[in-house]
Amino acid sequence: MIVLSGADVVLPDRVMSGGTVVLDGDRIVDLLPGERPAGEPARHFDLRDCYLVPGFIDVHVHGAHGTDVMEGPAGVQTFAKALTRHGVTAFCPTTIACTPAALRATLNAVREARTSPLAGGARVLPAHLESNFINPDFKGAQPLECLRSPAGPSPDGAFTGGEILDEIAAARPDVGILTVASELDGALDLIRDLVAHGHHVSLGHSGATYEQGMAGIEAGATQATHLFNRMPPLGHRAPGLAAAILERGDVVAELVCDGVHVHPAMVSIVVAAKRPSCVMAITDGTAGSGLPRGSRSTLGGRPITVGDAAYLADGTIAGSVLTMDVAFARLVTTMGLSLVDAAILCSTTPARALRLQGFGAIAPGATADLTVLDRDYRVVHTFIAGAVAWTARS
Repeated sequence: MIVLSGADVVLPDRVMSGGTVVLDGDRIVDLLPGERPAGEPARHFDLRDCYLVPGFIDVHVHGAHGTDVMEGPAGVQTFAKALTRHGVTAFCPTTIACTPAALRATLNAVREARTSPLAGGARVLPAHLESNFINPDFKGAQPLECLRSPAGPSPDGAFTGGEILDEIAAARPDVGILTVASELDGALDLIRDLVAHGHHVSLGHSGATYEQGMAGIEAGATQATHLFNRMPPLGHRAPGLAAAILERGDVVAELVCDGVHVHPAMVSIVVAAKRPSCVMAITDGTAGSGLPRGSRSTLGGRPITVGDAAYLADGTIAGSVLTMDVAFARLVTTMGLSLVDAAILCSTTPARALRLQGFGAIAPGATADLTVLDRDYRVVHTFIAGAVAWTARS
């Protein structure tokens, strides 16, 4: 048994000041007001001057600390260990558009990491494929040569979209989310098929009109990939995909909360419009996350440079250098969210969107995936399944 006492505990509806949380095995078994010392044989953590929040869940992250999830069999496992220092307890390894062979190798690595997890690593969830089925005009840093239409032929005899779908079909338990542009020829049928097979479809990297976005939602899409980024701007006469996402309460929107991808004011507006229960904070982090400014790294094999975000050589933004602990801090300090709402964006909403029962909230009976932050929102401890996965050196 483990007793965590003295922290301000961030619950789903309030902050319990100076409370005590009791863990038994991999579960939270009790929440108590006030500091309660541990009796024998329990282990005690004195967490005064700390916040205790549900473990962060990042549904869109490509890499960190020099490791990219598409680097090979060891990439996902190494990455899972690195993320715990940022309070992440579960994540979706995220790909970029790639060849069938590269996708197969990455999904094999995801499967190995999920079925044989390393001690002390964040939970590896089914992958997020920022997929081949996106609009070339809104590709961002995605490789143009790997983009395909779901219903179109292969260019110049290269691989087809069908070959990518064959790889997905062969690894369905390891594929959680697919980003799709709903305006592509055959995309609506693709969305219906993916949803029928248990995948989550996220609309993004798309030039969809408002009507085309709504059609994708009606076909079964329930998420949106990095809202505002790589989609038409929100307009009062041509509202576009962003408006469809904002209007629909059954669509959960990702937001990159680094202050670069989306202005802090827009983050606040989205949270007010959709409520925290329909917004997920993501990092869209790359292997450059956690590295010094000016460092060189890669995104799916493509060179990137670390600045206030990650950049290709031509200046195109290629994901972020954000980590989830920094995202949480910025939501509170820069964007004005309460501790409760920041925890909902970083933990509760992603857990619910992915249908992870017993995750994303501090409550009796919930899984003991927890993050301890100091008053400056720096990670002190990360607990996964009731065990310490990472502790800051004093």
